[in-house]
Amino acid sequence: MLYAAGEIILSLLAVFGLFSALWLLFRRAMFAQAGDQPGACAVVAARGDGSGLEQTVKELLWLRLGGARHYAVLIADAGLDTKGKAVAAALANSLPEVLVCPMERLTDYLDLM
Repeated sequence: MLYAAGEIILSLLAVFGLFSALWLLFRRAMFAQAGDQPGACAVVAARGDGSGLEQTVKELLWLRLGGARHYAVLIADAGLDTKGKAVAAALANSLPEVLVCPMERLTDYLDLM
């Protein structure tokens, strides 16, 4: 009985180790090292009161934590009201990798990246 339990535990550890190794190889293949490649920028078009804006920006920043290429998040004001502008400004002030720009000047900001 004890021998069978030991085999089961050893088998589970082997499966977990194999899964972990395959996961690391997959991540390495999907997220190539940035090196000297040009930077990337995620553009979020924001409208209205900015509902969901904070969640969207935090999701994009969370992707960066996984080892993916580092990129800036650019919030393009496509008709934010005063509440939405306050949300966007709060995100830009609290997170250094987040910028806010008017939609009309989007290309100017992208040229700077």
